[in-house]
This record gives sequence, C-alpha cells and structure tokens, in this order.
Amino acid sequence: MAIVHIENLTKYFGELRLFDNLSFSINSGEKVGLLAKNGTGKTTLISILLGNEPYESGEVFIDPNCTLGYLPQNPDFTSENSIYNEVYYSFEEIITAKENYDRALELHNEKLIEECTNAMDALQAWDYETRVNYILSKLEFDNTSQVIATLSGGQKKRVAMAKLLLREPDFIILDEPTNHLDLQIIEWLEGYLCASKSTLLMVTHDRYFLERVCSTIIEIDDAKAFKYEGNYETFLIKKEERTQALQQEIAKARNLMRTELDWMRRQPQARGTKAKYRINAFYDLQDKASQQIKNDKLNLNIQGARLGNKVIELKNISFAYGEKVLLRDFSYIFHRNEKIGIIGNNGCGKTTFLNIITEQLTANSGTIDYGETVVMGYYKQDGLLFNENQKVIDVIKEIAETIELTKGQVISAAQFLEQWLFPRSMHYLYVSRLSGGEKKRLYLMTILMKQPNFLILDEPTNDLDLYTLRILEDYLQNFNGCVVIVSHDRFFTDKVVEHLFVFKGAGEIQNFTGNYSHYRAVEELKAEEQKAVQSQTSKPEKAEKPNASTGSTSSLTASSATQKKKLNFKEKQELERLENEISKLEQEKLTLTEELNSGTLSNDDLLAKSERIGVVINLLDDVEMQWLELSEV
Repeated sequence: MAIVHIENLTKYFGELRLFDNLSFSINSGEKVGLLAKNGTGKTTLISILLGNEPYESGEVFIDPNCTLGYLPQNPDFTSENSIYNEVYYSFEEIITAKENYDRALELHNEKLIEECTNAMDALQAWDYETRVNYILSKLEFDNTSQVIATLSGGQKKRVAMAKLLLREPDFIILDEPTNHLDLQIIEWLEGYLCASKSTLLMVTHDRYFLERVCSTIIEIDDAKAFKYEGNYETFLIKKEERTQALQQEIAKARNLMRTELDWMRRQPQARGTKAKYRINAFYDLQDKASQQIKNDKLNLNIQGARLGNKVIELKNISFAYGEKVLLRDFSYIFHRNEKIGIIGNNGCGKTTFLNIITEQLTANSGTIDYGETVVMGYYKQDGLLFNENQKVIDVIKEIAETIELTKGQVISAAQFLEQWLFPRSMHYLYVSRLSGGEKKRLYLMTILMKQPNFLILDEPTNDLDLYTLRILEDYLQNFNGCVVIVSHDRFFTDKVVEHLFVFKGAGEIQNFTGNYSHYRAVEELKAEEQKAVQSQTSKPEKAEKPNASTGSTSSLTASSATQKKKLNFKEKQELERLENEISKLEQEKLTLTEELNSGTLSNDDLLAKSERIGVVINLLDDVEMQWLELSEV
C-alpha cells in the first residue's frame, strides 16, 4: 500500500526547472534513499512533502492516517528547557495520558481508571521514562540537565533526533541524519532504523549508512524520478544499465528519424487520415531522438605547489582547556603523500588539533617545525564566510582572475567555475541563491585554487552530494601532497586514508596503520577476546584448560584424577592431539594480535591478518569445546 504518492509534479525555481512531471510512490514500510545532485531539488521536494512549498502542477498525496516525523539538516531551537525535559515533554499525548491516569487514581474512579488504562496501553506509555532514558543514553547525552539554548549545533541535532525516535512516527523524513554524529551513534542509528517498522525517506551522503539502511533508491535526474529496488550498490549497477539502455534507445531513434524525416518531406499528399498515426509517431520519435544524456563531471585537475622532503614535525604537543586535557605530549613527523584520517568522539580535540597545526591556536607546550615549501589549505567545518550578496564569479575573482591547472594549463575564473559545474547562467547569481551543497562546493573551490600541498579537510562530506564526493575521493587518492581528514563518513575515510589518528580522550592519541574498517575489525576482535576472558572467568571450572602458551599439561593431570571414568587409549590420543592444536592456535592468535597492534603492516597485510585471526578464533572455540567434552568423560 502506498503511503506517499506523487504524480506529474512540476516545479520551477525562478527560471530553473526542478521537476517536470515527476512521479513516484513510497509503500508502507519501505526505506528509501533520495539521491540527486546538489541544486536539483532534494530539499525542495522535502518541503513540498511537508506542505511548506507550493508547486505549479501535479498531485502530492500522503496517507492522512499516518503520523509524520521530520529531522531537518540543522535543527534550530533555543528552548530554555533542559535536554531531559525537552525530550520527555515532547510527546504530548503520552504526557496527557499519564496525567489523566494519575488524576483518575486520586479520584478512585474505577471507570475513569479503566479508560485511562486503555489509553496508556494504546500509547505504550507504561515504559515511557525507560524509553526516554534509553534513547538519550544511546545518543550519548551524559548530562541531560544542560539547557538547550547552550548546546552546539550537533548536540541540538541529537536532541531533535531523540524527540523524533521517541514518537516512532509511521513516516519519517531524515535530511542528512549522520552529519555531526559520532561514529558509534551512527552505527547504533543504523541498527535502530533497520529494525524500525516506520516508512523512511532519507537524504544522506553516507554511503555505508545508505547501503545498510535503505532497500530502495529514488534518484532525481533531469527533473524526473527513477526508482530502483535494492541498496546503494544495486542502484549503481541499475543506473548504469538504465543509462546504457537510454543511449541505445536514442541512437535507434536518431537512425529511424532519417527515414521518417525523408517521408515527411517527400509525402505531403500522403498526410491524410490514414497517415495521421505516422505523423504523430514522428513527433514522438523526434522528442526521443533529441534527448541529451547529461554527463556533467566535476574537474579537479588543479596544480598543487611542490612539496619538499621536510613537511611538518610535531614534538611533545600538549593542549588543555582548564582541566580538560585534549592533547598530551603528542609527537609525529608528517611525510609527503600521506593520507591521514582523524577519528574520535565529538569534543575530544580533533578540531583543536587542526587549529594548532595551522597555527590558529597555540599549544600549551611542545614545538612545531614546518618545511619551507609547505602551503596549507584548510577546509573548515564552519568555514562558509561568504558575503551572501556577492555574486558567484566575484567570489572566485577576489582570489584570482586566472587559475593554474596541471600540465601548465591556465584558465579564467569563468572557465574554472564551469569545470566545477557552475554553468555561465549561475556565475552572476548571488551566493544567497545557492543550495547548501553548492555553497560547500564553492567553498572547496576557494581552498583548492590556492594550490595547497598540505590539505586539511574538516568534515568535507557534509552537504556535498554523492556525485561530487566520488570525484573528490579520486582527486585525494592521487593528490601529490599530504592530506589530513576529519570525517564521520566511514566510506569516504576508507577510500582515501591509509593511516589513522584515533583520539581516545584525555589527551591520548593512538597511531593506527590502516583505514576505519581495518580499525573497527581490530577493535571488535579485542572486544571478543575480552568477552571470552570474562566468560571463562565467570564460569565454574569443570576442568582446567591446557596451558597453551607453554604447552604444559600439569593442570590436565590434576583434573584427570577426578574424572568419572578412565579414558581409553584412543580417547587419550585424541585428548593429546587437541592439547597440541590448542597450543598452536593460541600461539598463532597471540602472534597475529601483536602484528595487528604493531602499526607496521601494509593495508593488504592488515586485511589478510584481520581475516585470519577471525578464522583462528573460531577454530580455537571449536577445538576447546571438543577438549572440554572429552575431558569430562
């Protein structure tokens, strides 16, 4: 059953055609990802669905019996409530039901108590406080007494998300839900939404999130909607198939047009009643043959300044705000062509670290030594400081009239804008007319056109569309300089970085060789080992395990004395074989763990050893279970 139905929707933004007879449906329970290039109508479509935006023509239907929940990209509220009260009192129906129930108890009115009990049951209000505390804890609110007005943008977004999830609406619209969220929260939210029965429409640049949560993709392309069943990876395959099929269809139509055009020119007398169908078919064919497949591609071939052997050397850098330590005696020597990712919870010092190495903050102690050829390019998370009344082309010309590309090519500011998908028609638009993603793309232009060789990107994926991100990933992989990235986008990090600075809190920074997925694999293995150790220590010991690290069987001899019956010859042989196998597997596991934590492995070795240690752990569990069963005979 369709919970949302849009048919022949047409919408213009000034002279720009956003939607041309756009049609699609969303069925109850579907989890849909909405994809489109920046500036092509994602935000406008959401506004239309919310009833906040008019349109020229078409039909927009949302099931009136469903409840609707919306998470905007940047929630803005200045309530004087505490975090807890803002969330707790947001579900008015439950609060009213609870108050009515308490009043009925005071009045000792059995009929009223029964009615209020039924209302509480219908709203599942009995465990409401537990649900509030659960969601706030999962969204990592430690101090729920903080006043809303004092929170950061990211914290306000988490409050808005808590209020939304608590209501469990039938239809949820999420606009960039992962922006400003810690990785742990993103991964929890993935699981929550996957298990939810709500219908979901989501705009996101996070491809792992999109891949794991959404089962359907709707793409807006050339003012029309295309629906693909399957996740993001399936969408990429089906989109390519659709494009190739369209190309063949257009080519076929153009070939047929030659014949039909000749007939139209030669046979005016044949255009009677019987030929009208062919004339009409000709005009349909003409429309099809005149189609153009847009293949706009962002061009990032910007020449960076030459970077010498010496880049930046950090020695014993420390920094604290009062008693809160963010960096403690951190030392590192950056090298050419390094691609480093920085991960860690919000507030643990990532942006502070970037501000220190760019000399916008001074460390409390330690030294920083810069190479003479280093040219910094710093893309800040909150760096959009454009004059909204300035024209797009003037933003670029203010920095340079001409831009040097690779291989010595020099182009004008107007040509540069065109390469970044700002057509001539947009050059004299005011910045205020641009979408959020277009402003971010313009900001990135202003950073790269200064030809940096040490590039720092703080949350570069926020607001950039997936098409731009894929081009940016390729550019950064081949960037002839040093790149440092802070990002919560796990896919982006995995594609670009080869080394991580993991901010643990309290000033501790872990160096890790590999990308985010490698790091997560190692952390999960550590957690499994710790869980296994706790499990073993909490169990009553029926029989001691062999001492695998030394191969000693002294404990076995002691336990054998208490066995219910003696082992036969074959059972003794099997027990000895299992002891030897356990010893070998324990030793291999120990060696692999040391290698994975060494930070010296290449990406390929890291991946191979991560996979092997998982196999070893499973084998060890199986062999130990066999040993325990045999030793208890």
